[in-house]
Amino acid sequence: MVPAIDQYKKQLANSGAEGILAFFSAKFSGKCIFASSLGAEDQVLTDIIAKNYPGIRIFTLDTGRLFQETYDLIHITEQKYNKKIEIFFPDASLVQDMVNSKGINLFYESQANRKECCHIRKIEPLKRALGGMKVWITGLRKSQSASRSDIELLDWDHEYSLIKVNPLLNWTEPEVWTYIRSHKVPYNTLHDSGYPSIGCLPCTRAVLPGEDIRAGRWWWEDESNRECGLHDKEDK
Repeated sequence: MVPAIDQYKKQLANSGAEGILAFFSAKFSGKCIFASSLGAEDQVLTDIIAKNYPGIRIFTLDTGRLFQETYDLIHITEQKYNKKIEIFFPDASLVQDMVNSKGINLFYESQANRKECCHIRKIEPLKRALGGMKVWITGLRKSQSASRSDIELLDWDHEYSLIKVNPLLNWTEPEVWTYIRSHKVPYNTLHDSGYPSIGCLPCTRAVLPGEDIRAGRWWWEDESNRECGLHDKEDK
């Protein structure tokens, strides 16, 4: 049964990120999980959750192709907040078959290959991570890219049958960084080297002055669809 999403939206229309997290943490105790990619927005939410809502689980996806700086940040974050970031890995046999069949860097050959890689390394473990949960919290913001301009504060995710919550929906980039600096939140040092959006190492580059903040993700593809599939709204 789909929860009263519209009712929740009205209740939380004037609530900040902390109020939104407090609401869902209390209403769906033990059934809320936060998916972190260790990006700047996600580190803001980690700070809020770790300090105020310990019942909300935090997890990340280790694709096996991440930057060392991302692994370092996982360790630093766990140490600072004394909170475990659960790590979900892709099925090793699926990765092995894909690589042996199509090559170690198959994603450069076609978008179909790239999406297959993302599916195996990200979407399959995401499904396992969300199993049994009622609320999926993300760090998505409207201004991150054109493809995210129509996301809402709350949505019913038909694919995973849970409520998807975006507490930082209307935050701006400056607001994110003001919070990080004022609260001394650890962040990925690659952000200081021109990487506003960080994913897998072979699929992420630094952006040039004036480029969109997600221009460095899958830069060899058509810029209209640079998503990995984790947040696609197709068929939902």
